[in-house]
Amino acid sequence: MTERNRQLLDNIAALLERIRAGRPLIHQITNYVSANDCANVTLAIGGAPVMADDKDEVVDMVGIASSLVLNIGTLNSRTIDAMLLAGHTANKLGKPVILDPVGVGATRLRTETARTLLREIKLAVIRGNISEISALAGNAGTTRGVDASGVEGDAVALARRLAQVTGSVVAVTGAVDVIAYAESLIRVANGHPALTRITGTGCMATALIGAFCAVTGDYALAAAGGLVCLGLAGEQAAVAHSGVGSFRAGLLDAVSALTPGDVVRYGQVHVD
Repeated sequence: MTERNRQLLDNIAALLERIRAGRPLIHQITNYVSANDCANVTLAIGGAPVMADDKDEVVDMVGIASSLVLNIGTLNSRTIDAMLLAGHTANKLGKPVILDPVGVGATRLRTETARTLLREIKLAVIRGNISEISALAGNAGTTRGVDASGVEGDAVALARRLAQVTGSVVAVTGAVDVIAYAESLIRVANGHPALTRITGTGCMATALIGAFCAVTGDYALAAAGGLVCLGLAGEQAAVAHSGVGSFRAGLLDAVSALTPGDVVRYGQVHVD
C-alpha cells in the first residue's frame, strides 16, 4: 500500500472517531422505503438521525443539524418543496448538502427535480449508481427504479464530467466505487455482492457520507469514509449471514462494531 493510500485510511479512521465522540445530528429528507435503514445506519456509525420533511420545520431542523441529506427515492410535491427550502437554508448556514438522486432518468418528475436541486443548491457530494450519475451528466441511459442499465461511458469519465460541471464531489457506487473531485480520483474496493440483494444499501451509503460530511470540510474524504465503512461492514456481515434478512441485521451490527483499526487494516482504497 502506498503512503498516500495509507494516509487516506488513517484520516478516515480519525473521522470515525470524531463522529462517535461528537454524535452529530444528520438531517435526512429521504424516501419511505429506506428511511428506517438510513436512521439506523446513522445511529450505528455514531451519528444522530432526524428525518423531518415538513416545510414548516425543516428550516429549524437544518439550523441545529450538522449536515443535510436529500434523497429523491419517493418524491411528492410536498417533499420537493421541503428539500428546496432545506437546501437553501443549509447553503445559507454553510452546512453540507448531500444528494442521492435515486432513479433519476426513470421519469420526468425525478429528472426535473434532480436537475432543479443541482441548479439551485450547492451540493457537497452527489452519490448515485452509474445509471443515475449518467442521467445527471446528460447521457441517455436507461433507469428502472434504482437499477442501472443501458449506460454508455465508464464510471470514471462520468464522475469527472459531473464533478467538473457541478463543482461537487461525485461518488459513483458499484463493484468498485469511484469518487471524483477537482483533478483527483479515489477508488474504494471494499464491498460484497450481498449489498445488492437488499433494498436501501445505496441510501445507507449516502446516509453514512452525510455523517462523515458532518465532521469534516474535506468532502472527498467524507465520501470515501462512508463508502469504506459500508463496504467493510458488508464484507463482515456476509461472512456470518447468508440469508437476505439476517444479512440486513448483520450489516447494521457490523457498522456499529466497526473500529478505526478495522478501517486502517482492511480498507481498500487507491488515490490517483
